[in-house]
Amino acid sequence: MAISNRRCRFLFLLFCLCSCSRVSLSYEPRNHEVEALVSIKNGLNDPHGVLNNWDEDSVDPCSWAMITCSSENLVIGLGAPSQSLSGSLSGTIGNLTNLRQVLLQNNNISGEIPPELGALPKLQTLDLSNNRLSGVIPSSLGQLNSLQYLRLNNNSLTGPFPVSLAKITQLAFLDLSYNNLSGPVPKFPARTFNVVGNPLICGSSSTDVCSGSPNSVPLSFSLNAPPGQHNSKKLVIGLGVSLSVVCLILIALALLWHRKRQRNLNILNIGDKPEEGLISLGNLRNFTFRELQLATDNFSSKNILGAGGFGNVYRGKLGDGTTLAVKRLKDVAGTFGESQFRTELEMISLAVHRNLLRLIGYCATPNERLLVYPYMSNGSVASRLRAKPALDWNTRKRIAIGAARGLLYLHEQCDPKIIHRDVKAANVLLDDFYEAVVGDFGLAKLLDHSDSHVTTAVRGTVGHIAPEYLSTGQSSEKTDVFGFGILLLELITGMRALEFGKTINQKGAMLEWVSSFCSYSLGEENSAGKKSRSAG
Repeated sequence: MAISNRRCRFLFLLFCLCSCSRVSLSYEPRNHEVEALVSIKNGLNDPHGVLNNWDEDSVDPCSWAMITCSSENLVIGLGAPSQSLSGSLSGTIGNLTNLRQVLLQNNNISGEIPPELGALPKLQTLDLSNNRLSGVIPSSLGQLNSLQYLRLNNNSLTGPFPVSLAKITQLAFLDLSYNNLSGPVPKFPARTFNVVGNPLICGSSSTDVCSGSPNSVPLSFSLNAPPGQHNSKKLVIGLGVSLSVVCLILIALALLWHRKRQRNLNILNIGDKPEEGLISLGNLRNFTFRELQLATDNFSSKNILGAGGFGNVYRGKLGDGTTLAVKRLKDVAGTFGESQFRTELEMISLAVHRNLLRLIGYCATPNERLLVYPYMSNGSVASRLRAKPALDWNTRKRIAIGAARGLLYLHEQCDPKIIHRDVKAANVLLDDFYEAVVGDFGLAKLLDHSDSHVTTAVRGTVGHIAPEYLSTGQSSEKTDVFGFGILLLELITGMRALEFGKTINQKGAMLEWVSSFCSYSLGEENSAGKKSRSAG
Protein backbone atom coordinates (compact mmCIF):
# COMPACT_ATOMS: atom_id res chain seq x y z
CA MET A 1 0.00 0.00 0.00
CA ALA A 2 2.86 2.34 0.88
CA ILE A 3 4.55 1.57 -2.44
CA SER A 4 1.32 2.32 -4.30
CA ASN A 5 0.90 5.66 -2.50
CA ARG A 6 4.52 6.52 -3.13
CA ARG A 7 4.16 5.75 -6.85
CA CYS A 8 1.00 7.85 -7.12
CA ARG A 9 2.67 10.74 -5.31
CA PHE A 10 5.71 10.46 -7.56
CA LEU A 11 3.56 10.71 -10.69
CA PHE A 12 1.82 13.85 -9.52
CA LEU A 13 5.08 15.45 -8.37
CA LEU A 14 6.43 14.77 -11.86
CA PHE A 15 3.51 16.64 -13.38
CA CYS A 16 4.05 19.51 -10.98
CA LEU A 17 7.66 19.87 -12.13
CA CYS A 18 6.37 20.14 -15.72
CA SER A 19 3.98 22.97 -14.80
CA CYS A 20 5.23 26.49 -15.40
CA SER A 21 3.12 28.41 -12.90
CA ARG A 22 -0.37 28.54 -11.44
CA VAL A 23 -1.26 31.43 -13.72
CA SER A 24 -0.48 29.47 -16.88
CA LEU A 25 -2.70 26.62 -15.77
CA SER A 26 -5.95 28.48 -16.31
CA TYR A 27 -7.92 27.97 -19.51
CA GLU A 28 -8.66 30.74 -21.95
CA PRO A 29 -12.35 31.58 -22.40
CA ARG A 30 -14.07 29.56 -25.10
CA ASN A 31 -14.36 31.23 -28.49
CA HIS A 32 -17.64 33.20 -28.46
CA GLU A 33 -18.34 32.22 -32.08
CA VAL A 34 -18.04 28.54 -31.14
CA GLU A 35 -20.51 29.08 -28.29
CA ALA A 36 -22.97 30.90 -30.55
CA LEU A 37 -22.85 28.24 -33.28
CA VAL A 38 -23.18 25.37 -30.78
CA SER A 39 -26.29 27.12 -29.40
CA ILE A 40 -27.65 27.39 -32.96
CA LYS A 41 -26.92 23.68 -33.51
CA ASN A 42 -28.72 22.75 -30.27
CA GLY A 43 -31.83 24.60 -31.44
CA LEU A 44 -31.97 22.71 -34.74
CA ASN A 45 -32.86 19.13 -35.60
CA ASP A 46 -30.26 17.70 -37.98
CA PRO A 47 -31.53 14.39 -39.43
CA HIS A 48 -28.64 13.93 -41.84
CA GLY A 49 -25.86 14.86 -39.40
CA VAL A 50 -24.48 17.71 -41.53
CA LEU A 51 -23.53 19.59 -38.34
CA ASN A 52 -21.90 16.61 -36.60
CA ASN A 53 -18.42 18.11 -36.63
CA TRP A 54 -19.54 21.26 -34.81
CA ASP A 55 -17.44 20.40 -31.74
CA GLU A 56 -17.90 22.66 -28.73
CA ASP A 57 -14.28 22.02 -27.71
CA SER A 58 -12.87 23.51 -30.94
CA VAL A 59 -10.64 26.57 -30.69
CA ASP A 60 -12.53 28.14 -33.59
CA PRO A 61 -15.21 26.92 -36.02
CA CYS A 62 -13.34 27.61 -39.25
CA SER A 63 -12.95 23.93 -40.15
CA TRP A 64 -16.62 23.10 -39.52
CA ALA A 65 -19.04 22.07 -42.22
CA MET A 66 -21.34 24.83 -43.54
CA ILE A 67 -19.10 27.57 -42.09
CA THR A 68 -17.03 30.14 -44.00
CA CYS A 69 -14.29 32.17 -42.29
CA SER A 70 -12.27 35.21 -43.23
CA SER A 71 -8.47 35.28 -43.37
CA GLU A 72 -8.61 36.49 -39.75
CA ASN A 73 -10.48 33.28 -38.74
CA LEU A 74 -13.76 35.12 -38.14
CA VAL A 75 -17.06 33.55 -39.17
CA ILE A 76 -18.45 35.43 -42.19
CA GLY A 77 -20.78 32.81 -43.66
CA LEU A 78 -23.36 30.32 -42.38
CA GLY A 79 -24.80 28.28 -45.23
CA ALA A 80 -26.82 25.07 -44.86
CA PRO A 81 -29.49 25.21 -47.58
CA SER A 82 -31.61 22.15 -48.45
CA GLN A 83 -30.37 20.03 -45.51
CA SER A 84 -33.79 19.09 -44.03
CA LEU A 85 -33.01 21.08 -40.89
CA SER A 86 -35.95 21.66 -38.56
CA GLY A 87 -36.37 23.18 -35.11
CA SER A 88 -35.90 26.90 -34.50
CA LEU A 89 -33.18 29.44 -35.21
CA SER A 90 -31.48 30.58 -32.00
CA GLY A 91 -31.14 34.26 -31.22
CA THR A 92 -27.44 33.69 -30.45
CA ILE A 93 -26.89 34.14 -34.18
CA GLY A 94 -26.75 37.83 -33.27
CA ASN A 95 -23.40 37.17 -31.54
CA LEU A 96 -21.77 36.32 -34.88
CA THR A 97 -21.19 40.00 -35.56
CA ASN A 98 -18.94 39.42 -38.58
CA LEU A 99 -21.53 37.47 -40.58
CA ARG A 100 -21.99 38.57 -44.18
CA GLN A 101 -24.12 35.68 -45.44
CA VAL A 102 -26.85 33.53 -43.87
CA LEU A 103 -28.23 30.91 -46.28
CA LEU A 104 -30.74 28.55 -44.66
CA GLN A 105 -33.30 28.30 -47.44
CA ASN A 106 -35.23 25.15 -48.37
CA ASN A 107 -35.33 23.60 -44.89
CA ASN A 108 -38.10 23.01 -42.35
CA ILE A 109 -37.10 25.61 -39.77
CA SER A 110 -40.05 26.86 -37.74
CA GLY A 111 -40.68 29.46 -35.05
CA GLU A 112 -40.13 33.19 -35.34
CA ILE A 113 -37.33 35.06 -37.09
CA PRO A 114 -34.95 36.03 -34.26
CA PRO A 115 -34.86 39.85 -33.87
CA GLU A 116 -31.17 39.49 -32.96
CA LEU A 117 -30.45 39.23 -36.70
CA GLY A 118 -30.75 43.00 -36.70
CA ALA A 119 -27.52 43.17 -34.66
CA LEU A 120 -25.36 41.99 -37.58
CA PRO A 121 -23.88 45.20 -39.02
CA LYS A 122 -22.01 43.48 -41.87
CA LEU A 123 -24.80 41.18 -43.08
CA GLN A 124 -25.25 41.46 -46.85
CA THR A 125 -27.32 38.38 -47.72
CA LEU A 126 -30.13 36.78 -45.71
CA ASP A 127 -32.09 33.91 -47.25
CA LEU A 128 -34.62 32.10 -45.04
CA SER A 129 -37.03 31.28 -47.85
CA ASN A 130 -38.99 28.04 -48.15
CA ASN A 131 -39.11 27.23 -44.45
CA ARG A 132 -41.95 27.18 -41.90
CA LEU A 133 -41.25 30.47 -40.17
CA SER A 134 -44.17 32.27 -38.54
CA GLY A 135 -44.87 35.46 -36.63
CA VAL A 136 -44.03 39.00 -37.69
CA ILE A 137 -40.94 40.18 -39.55
CA PRO A 138 -38.82 41.89 -36.85
CA SER A 139 -38.50 45.63 -37.28
CA SER A 140 -34.87 45.24 -36.20
CA LEU A 141 -34.04 44.02 -39.72
CA GLY A 142 -34.32 47.68 -40.74
CA GLN A 143 -31.02 48.23 -38.89
CA LEU A 144 -29.11 46.06 -41.39
CA ASN A 145 -27.58 48.95 -43.29
CA SER A 146 -25.31 46.64 -45.32
CA LEU A 147 -28.11 44.29 -46.41
CA GLN A 148 -28.38 43.89 -50.17
CA TYR A 149 -30.32 40.64 -50.65
CA LEU A 150 -33.28 39.49 -48.53
CA ARG A 151 -35.53 36.47 -49.18
CA LEU A 152 -38.23 35.47 -46.72
CA ASN A 153 -40.69 34.10 -49.29
CA ASN A 154 -42.70 30.87 -48.91
CA ASN A 155 -43.09 30.94 -45.15
CA SER A 156 -46.08 31.67 -42.90
CA LEU A 157 -45.13 35.17 -41.82
CA THR A 158 -47.92 37.48 -40.64
CA GLY A 159 -48.38 41.07 -39.53
CA PRO A 160 -47.79 44.32 -41.39
CA PHE A 161 -45.36 44.74 -44.25
CA PRO A 162 -41.99 45.72 -42.64
CA VAL A 163 -41.88 49.46 -43.33
CA SER A 164 -38.42 49.66 -41.73
CA LEU A 165 -36.91 47.82 -44.72
CA ALA A 166 -37.57 50.85 -46.92
CA LYS A 167 -34.86 52.69 -44.96
CA ILE A 168 -32.08 50.30 -46.07
CA THR A 169 -30.40 52.21 -48.87
CA GLN A 170 -28.29 49.22 -49.99
CA LEU A 171 -31.21 46.80 -50.35
CA ALA A 172 -31.49 45.78 -54.00
CA PHE A 173 -33.46 42.52 -53.80
CA LEU A 174 -36.45 41.77 -51.59
CA ASP A 175 -38.79 38.78 -51.86
CA LEU A 176 -41.61 38.46 -49.33
CA SER A 177 -43.97 36.52 -51.58
CA TYR A 178 -46.28 33.75 -50.40
CA ASN A 179 -46.76 34.76 -46.79
CA ASN A 180 -49.73 36.30 -44.95
CA LEU A 181 -48.51 39.87 -44.67
CA SER A 182 -50.83 42.87 -44.68
CA GLY A 183 -50.42 46.31 -46.23
CA PRO A 184 -49.76 49.05 -46.85
CA VAL A 185 -46.63 48.55 -48.95
CA PRO A 186 -44.12 51.40 -48.75
CA LYS A 187 -42.40 52.82 -51.80
CA PHE A 188 -39.23 51.11 -52.97
CA PRO A 189 -38.03 53.29 -55.85
CA ALA A 190 -35.67 51.43 -58.20
CA ARG A 191 -35.81 48.31 -56.00
CA THR A 192 -36.37 44.69 -57.02
CA PHE A 193 -39.05 43.12 -54.85
CA ASN A 194 -41.91 40.64 -54.88
CA VAL A 195 -44.99 40.46 -52.67
CA VAL A 196 -47.06 38.09 -54.80
CA GLY A 197 -49.11 35.55 -52.84
CA ASN A 198 -49.93 37.72 -49.83
CA PRO A 199 -53.78 37.73 -49.94
CA LEU A 200 -54.15 40.78 -47.71
CA ILE A 201 -51.84 42.81 -49.97
CA CYS A 202 -52.49 41.40 -53.43
CA GLY A 203 -56.19 42.14 -53.72
CA SER A 204 -57.99 43.54 -56.73
CA SER A 205 -56.99 47.07 -55.78
CA SER A 206 -53.26 46.31 -55.71
CA THR A 207 -52.66 44.68 -59.06
CA ASP A 208 -49.81 47.07 -59.91
CA VAL A 209 -47.92 45.95 -56.81
CA CYS A 210 -48.51 42.23 -57.35
CA SER A 211 -47.98 41.89 -61.10
CA GLY A 212 -44.68 40.04 -60.76
CA SER A 213 -44.23 36.46 -61.91
CA PRO A 214 -44.62 34.20 -58.87
CA ASN A 215 -42.20 31.53 -60.02
CA SER A 216 -39.37 33.61 -61.43
CA VAL A 217 -36.83 36.09 -60.17
CA PRO A 218 -38.84 39.22 -59.29
CA LEU A 219 -38.68 42.08 -61.74
CA SER A 220 -38.14 45.76 -60.96
CA PHE A 221 -41.32 47.76 -60.38
CA SER A 222 -41.98 51.42 -59.85
CA LEU A 223 -45.01 52.01 -57.64
CA ASN A 224 -45.43 55.58 -58.94
CA ALA A 225 -45.53 54.78 -62.67
CA PRO A 226 -48.97 55.03 -64.34
CA PRO A 227 -50.32 51.89 -66.00
CA GLY A 228 -50.31 51.56 -69.77
CA GLN A 229 -47.88 51.58 -72.66
CA HIS A 230 -45.13 53.33 -70.74
CA ASN A 231 -45.01 50.45 -68.24
CA SER A 232 -44.93 47.91 -71.09
CA LYS A 233 -41.92 49.58 -72.68
CA LYS A 234 -40.11 49.68 -69.36
CA LEU A 235 -40.90 46.00 -68.84
CA VAL A 236 -39.48 45.08 -72.27
CA ILE A 237 -36.35 47.13 -71.61
CA GLY A 238 -36.02 45.54 -68.19
CA LEU A 239 -36.31 42.05 -69.65
CA GLY A 240 -33.69 42.81 -72.27
CA VAL A 241 -31.25 44.16 -69.71
CA SER A 242 -31.92 41.22 -67.38
CA LEU A 243 -31.27 38.67 -70.13
CA SER A 244 -28.02 40.41 -71.06
CA VAL A 245 -26.87 40.37 -67.45
CA VAL A 246 -27.77 36.67 -67.13
CA CYS A 247 -25.74 35.85 -70.25
CA LEU A 248 -22.73 37.74 -68.92
CA ILE A 249 -22.99 35.94 -65.56
CA LEU A 250 -23.18 32.53 -67.27
CA ILE A 251 -20.10 33.32 -69.36
CA ALA A 252 -18.21 34.46 -66.25
CA LEU A 253 -19.19 31.30 -64.35
CA ALA A 254 -18.08 29.14 -67.26
CA LEU A 255 -14.67 30.83 -67.29
CA LEU A 256 -14.31 30.45 -63.52
CA TRP A 257 -15.26 26.78 -63.71
CA HIS A 258 -12.72 26.18 -66.46
CA ARG A 259 -9.93 27.89 -64.48
CA LYS A 260 -10.85 25.98 -61.31
CA ARG A 261 -10.85 22.68 -63.20
CA GLN A 262 -7.44 23.43 -64.69
CA ARG A 263 -6.10 24.32 -61.22
CA ASN A 264 -7.41 21.08 -59.75
CA LEU A 265 -5.95 19.02 -62.59
CA ASN A 266 -2.50 20.45 -61.88
CA ILE A 267 -2.49 19.16 -58.28
CA LEU A 268 -0.06 16.24 -58.25
CA ASN A 269 -0.74 15.96 -62.02
CA ILE A 270 -3.74 13.76 -61.30
CA GLY A 271 -6.71 13.80 -63.65
CA ASP A 272 -10.33 12.79 -63.36
CA LYS A 273 -9.48 9.10 -63.66
CA PRO A 274 -6.09 8.50 -62.08
CA GLU A 275 -4.30 5.31 -62.99
CA GLU A 276 -4.15 2.53 -60.41
CA GLY A 277 -0.96 1.18 -58.90
CA LEU A 278 2.17 2.81 -57.54
CA ILE A 279 3.27 6.25 -58.66
CA SER A 280 6.30 8.45 -58.07
CA LEU A 281 5.03 9.70 -54.69
CA GLY A 282 7.00 7.22 -52.57
CA ASN A 283 5.32 3.84 -52.24
CA LEU A 284 1.86 5.30 -51.80
CA ARG A 285 -0.86 3.57 -53.74
CA ASN A 286 -2.98 5.69 -56.03
CA PHE A 287 -6.56 4.49 -55.53
CA THR A 288 -9.40 5.30 -57.89
CA PHE A 289 -12.45 6.96 -56.41
CA ARG A 290 -14.65 4.10 -57.60
CA GLU A 291 -12.44 1.61 -55.75
CA LEU A 292 -12.84 3.44 -52.43
CA GLN A 293 -16.51 4.04 -53.06
CA LEU A 294 -17.10 0.31 -53.37
CA ALA A 295 -14.88 -0.45 -50.37
CA THR A 296 -16.89 1.83 -48.07
CA ASP A 297 -20.34 0.86 -49.45
CA ASN A 298 -20.69 4.27 -51.08
CA PHE A 299 -19.41 5.98 -47.92
CA SER A 300 -22.28 4.62 -45.87
CA SER A 301 -22.95 6.27 -42.52
CA LYS A 302 -22.81 2.77 -41.01
CA ASN A 303 -19.09 2.66 -41.81
CA ILE A 304 -18.14 5.97 -40.16
CA LEU A 305 -15.32 5.46 -37.67
CA GLY A 306 -15.04 9.09 -36.68
CA ALA A 307 -15.77 12.65 -37.74
CA GLY A 308 -13.42 15.61 -37.53
CA GLY A 309 -13.05 19.15 -38.71
CA PHE A 310 -11.69 18.11 -42.08
CA GLY A 311 -14.08 15.25 -42.90
CA ASN A 312 -15.26 11.77 -41.96
CA VAL A 313 -13.22 8.59 -41.61
CA TYR A 314 -14.83 5.41 -42.97
CA ARG A 315 -14.08 1.75 -42.55
CA GLY A 316 -13.50 0.08 -45.90
CA LYS A 317 -12.76 -3.40 -47.22
CA LEU A 318 -11.03 -4.03 -50.53
CA GLY A 319 -11.83 -6.91 -52.85
CA ASP A 320 -8.91 -8.92 -51.46
CA GLY A 321 -10.30 -8.63 -47.91
CA THR A 322 -7.89 -5.92 -46.70
CA THR A 323 -9.55 -3.62 -44.16
CA LEU A 324 -8.71 0.08 -44.45
CA ALA A 325 -9.57 3.44 -42.92
CA VAL A 326 -10.52 6.04 -45.54
CA LYS A 327 -10.57 9.73 -44.68
CA ARG A 328 -12.78 11.70 -47.07
CA LEU A 329 -11.82 15.36 -46.86
CA LYS A 330 -14.45 18.05 -47.14
CA ASP A 331 -14.07 21.52 -48.65
CA VAL A 332 -11.65 20.23 -51.30
CA ALA A 333 -12.06 23.40 -53.33
CA GLY A 334 -11.39 25.59 -50.29
CA THR A 335 -8.49 26.26 -47.98
CA PHE A 336 -8.88 23.61 -45.28
CA GLY A 337 -9.45 20.40 -47.23
CA GLU A 338 -6.69 21.03 -49.76
CA SER A 339 -4.35 22.23 -47.03
CA GLN A 340 -4.78 19.06 -44.98
CA PHE A 341 -4.38 16.85 -48.03
CA ARG A 342 -1.06 18.43 -48.95
CA THR A 343 0.10 18.55 -45.31
CA GLU A 344 -0.56 14.84 -44.70
CA LEU A 345 1.23 13.81 -47.90
CA GLU A 346 4.20 16.02 -47.06
CA MET A 347 4.49 14.86 -43.45
CA ILE A 348 4.13 11.16 -44.25
CA SER A 349 6.93 11.40 -46.79
CA LEU A 350 9.21 12.72 -44.02
CA ALA A 351 8.10 10.71 -40.99
CA VAL A 352 8.18 6.89 -40.94
CA HIS A 353 8.12 5.30 -37.50
CA ARG A 354 6.31 2.38 -35.87
CA ASN A 355 4.54 4.78 -33.48
CA LEU A 356 3.33 7.10 -36.24
CA LEU A 357 0.31 6.37 -38.42
CA ARG A 358 1.46 5.46 -41.90
CA LEU A 359 -0.31 6.38 -45.10
CA ILE A 360 -1.13 3.52 -47.48
CA GLY A 361 -2.39 5.61 -50.37
CA TYR A 362 -4.64 8.36 -51.58
CA CYS A 363 -7.16 9.38 -54.20
CA ALA A 364 -7.22 12.81 -55.83
CA THR A 365 -9.68 13.97 -58.45
CA PRO A 366 -10.88 17.49 -59.23
CA ASN A 367 -13.80 16.97 -56.81
CA GLU A 368 -12.42 14.56 -54.20
CA ARG A 369 -9.45 14.21 -51.84
CA LEU A 370 -9.18 10.95 -49.90
CA LEU A 371 -6.43 9.51 -47.70
CA VAL A 372 -6.12 5.79 -46.96
CA TYR A 373 -4.62 4.41 -43.74
CA PRO A 374 -4.34 1.03 -42.04
CA TYR A 375 -7.41 0.11 -40.01
CA MET A 376 -6.78 0.40 -36.27
CA SER A 377 -8.92 -2.33 -34.70
CA ASN A 378 -8.82 -0.91 -31.16
CA GLY A 379 -9.79 2.62 -32.11
CA SER A 380 -8.42 5.68 -30.33
CA VAL A 381 -7.15 6.06 -26.78
CA ALA A 382 -10.07 8.42 -26.13
CA SER A 383 -12.64 5.78 -27.07
CA ARG A 384 -10.88 2.97 -25.18
CA LEU A 385 -10.69 5.02 -21.97
CA ARG A 386 -14.49 5.19 -21.95
CA ALA A 387 -15.03 1.55 -22.98
CA LYS A 388 -15.35 -1.63 -20.95
CA PRO A 389 -13.34 -3.42 -19.74
CA ALA A 390 -11.02 -0.67 -18.50
CA LEU A 391 -7.43 -0.62 -19.73
CA ASP A 392 -5.02 -2.14 -17.24
CA TRP A 393 -2.08 -0.13 -15.95
CA ASN A 394 0.56 -1.98 -17.97
CA THR A 395 -1.36 -1.20 -21.18
CA ARG A 396 -1.70 2.46 -20.22
CA LYS A 397 2.01 2.64 -19.52
CA ARG A 398 2.79 1.04 -22.90
CA ILE A 399 0.49 3.56 -24.62
CA ALA A 400 2.24 6.49 -22.92
CA ILE A 401 5.69 5.20 -23.89
CA GLY A 402 4.63 4.54 -27.49
CA ALA A 403 3.15 8.01 -27.94
CA ALA A 404 6.27 9.55 -26.39
CA ARG A 405 8.50 7.64 -28.84
CA GLY A 406 6.46 8.89 -31.78
CA LEU A 407 6.66 12.51 -30.63
CA LEU A 408 10.39 12.20 -29.87
CA TYR A 409 10.94 10.99 -33.44
CA LEU A 410 9.02 13.97 -34.85
CA HIS A 411 10.89 16.49 -32.71
CA GLU A 412 14.43 15.12 -32.73
CA GLN A 413 14.96 12.71 -35.61
CA CYS A 414 13.13 14.45 -38.48
CA ASP A 415 14.83 17.22 -40.41
CA PRO A 416 13.13 19.64 -40.43
CA LYS A 417 11.37 18.68 -37.22
CA ILE A 418 7.61 18.27 -37.20
CA ILE A 419 5.29 19.96 -34.71
CA HIS A 420 2.06 17.98 -34.47
CA ARG A 421 -0.04 20.79 -32.83
CA ASP A 422 -2.99 18.56 -31.90
CA VAL A 423 -1.72 15.91 -29.48
CA LYS A 424 -4.69 14.39 -27.67
CA ALA A 425 -6.16 11.01 -26.80
CA ALA A 426 -8.46 11.06 -29.86
CA ASN A 427 -5.43 11.34 -32.17
CA VAL A 428 -3.50 8.44 -30.62
CA LEU A 429 -4.71 5.18 -32.17
CA LEU A 430 -4.26 1.58 -31.02
CA ASP A 431 -3.41 -1.34 -33.26
CA ASP A 432 -4.26 -5.03 -32.71
CA PHE A 433 -1.67 -5.25 -29.91
CA TYR A 434 -2.56 -1.92 -28.26
CA GLU A 435 0.59 -0.31 -29.62
CA ALA A 436 0.15 3.49 -29.63
CA VAL A 437 0.23 5.16 -33.04
CA VAL A 438 0.15 8.97 -33.30
CA GLY A 439 -2.07 10.07 -36.19
CA ASP A 440 -3.90 13.00 -37.82
CA PHE A 441 -1.16 15.29 -39.12
CA GLY A 442 -3.60 17.75 -40.67
CA LEU A 443 -2.46 20.60 -38.40
CA ALA A 444 1.26 19.71 -38.35
CA LYS A 445 3.94 22.26 -39.18
CA LEU A 446 7.57 21.91 -40.22
CA LEU A 447 10.15 23.72 -38.10
CA ASP A 448 13.85 24.07 -38.76
CA HIS A 449 16.04 22.90 -35.88
CA SER A 450 17.59 26.38 -35.68
CA ASP A 451 14.20 28.01 -35.08
CA SER A 452 12.56 28.19 -31.68
CA HIS A 453 8.92 28.35 -32.83
CA VAL A 454 6.49 28.90 -35.68
CA THR A 455 3.70 31.49 -35.47
CA THR A 456 0.32 30.40 -36.83
CA ALA A 457 -3.38 30.81 -36.25
CA VAL A 458 -4.33 28.87 -33.11
CA ARG A 459 -5.68 25.41 -33.91
CA GLY A 460 -6.48 22.38 -31.79
CA THR A 461 -8.89 21.37 -29.06
CA VAL A 462 -9.74 23.34 -25.93
CA GLY A 463 -8.22 21.73 -22.85
CA HIS A 464 -5.23 20.34 -24.79
CA ILE A 465 -3.61 23.59 -25.96
CA ALA A 466 -0.67 25.15 -24.14
CA PRO A 467 -1.58 28.56 -22.61
CA GLU A 468 1.35 30.33 -24.31
CA TYR A 469 0.19 29.00 -27.70
CA LEU A 470 -3.32 30.35 -27.06
CA SER A 471 -2.01 33.79 -26.12
CA THR A 472 0.79 34.22 -28.70
CA GLY A 473 0.05 31.81 -31.56
CA GLN A 474 3.62 30.51 -31.24
CA SER A 475 3.94 26.73 -31.35
CA SER A 476 6.96 24.51 -30.89
CA GLU A 477 7.74 21.03 -29.61
CA LYS A 478 6.85 22.40 -26.15
CA THR A 479 3.20 22.75 -27.18
CA ASP A 480 3.22 19.07 -28.16
CA VAL A 481 4.74 18.18 -24.79
CA PHE A 482 1.92 20.07 -23.06
CA GLY A 483 -0.64 18.06 -25.04
CA PHE A 484 1.23 14.88 -24.13
CA GLY A 485 1.03 15.86 -20.45
CA ILE A 486 -2.75 16.17 -20.75
CA LEU A 487 -2.76 12.74 -22.43
CA LEU A 488 -0.91 11.29 -19.44
CA LEU A 489 -3.45 12.80 -17.05
CA GLU A 490 -6.27 11.30 -19.12
CA LEU A 491 -4.57 7.90 -19.03
CA ILE A 492 -4.31 8.09 -15.25
CA THR A 493 -7.79 9.45 -14.48
CA GLY A 494 -9.67 7.81 -17.36
CA MET A 495 -11.48 11.08 -18.10
CA ARG A 496 -11.23 13.77 -20.77
CA ALA A 497 -9.65 17.07 -19.73
CA LEU A 498 -12.94 18.98 -19.86
CA GLU A 499 -15.04 16.10 -18.51
CA PHE A 500 -12.89 16.12 -15.42
CA GLY A 501 -13.80 19.74 -14.73
CA LYS A 502 -17.50 19.00 -15.15
CA THR A 503 -17.28 16.07 -12.73
CA ILE A 504 -16.16 18.25 -9.84
CA ASN A 505 -18.24 21.23 -11.03
CA GLN A 506 -15.30 23.48 -11.84
CA LYS A 507 -14.48 24.69 -15.36
CA GLY A 508 -11.08 23.62 -16.71
CA ALA A 509 -10.20 21.97 -13.42
CA MET A 510 -7.88 19.09 -14.36
CA LEU A 511 -4.66 21.10 -14.21
CA GLU A 512 -5.83 23.14 -11.24
CA TRP A 513 -6.68 19.92 -9.41
CA VAL A 514 -3.22 18.50 -10.12
CA SER A 515 -1.60 21.72 -8.93
CA SER A 516 -3.58 21.79 -5.69
CA PHE A 517 -2.96 18.07 -5.14
CA CYS A 518 0.77 18.58 -5.59
CA SER A 519 0.76 21.52 -3.19
CA TYR A 520 -1.13 19.43 -0.65
CA SER A 521 1.19 16.45 -1.13
CA LEU A 522 4.29 18.60 -0.77
CA GLY A 523 2.85 20.22 2.36
CA GLU A 524 1.95 16.84 3.79
CA GLU A 525 5.43 15.51 3.06
CA ASN A 526 7.10 18.57 4.61
CA SER A 527 4.89 18.18 7.68
CA ALA A 528 5.80 14.51 7.95
CA GLY A 529 9.46 15.44 7.61
CA LYS A 530 9.23 17.96 10.42
CA LYS A 531 7.53 15.41 12.68
CA SER A 532 10.24 12.87 11.87
CA ARG A 533 12.99 15.35 12.69
CA SER A 534 11.23 16.30 15.93
CA ALA A 535 10.94 12.66 16.88
CA GLY A 536 14.61 12.19 16.06
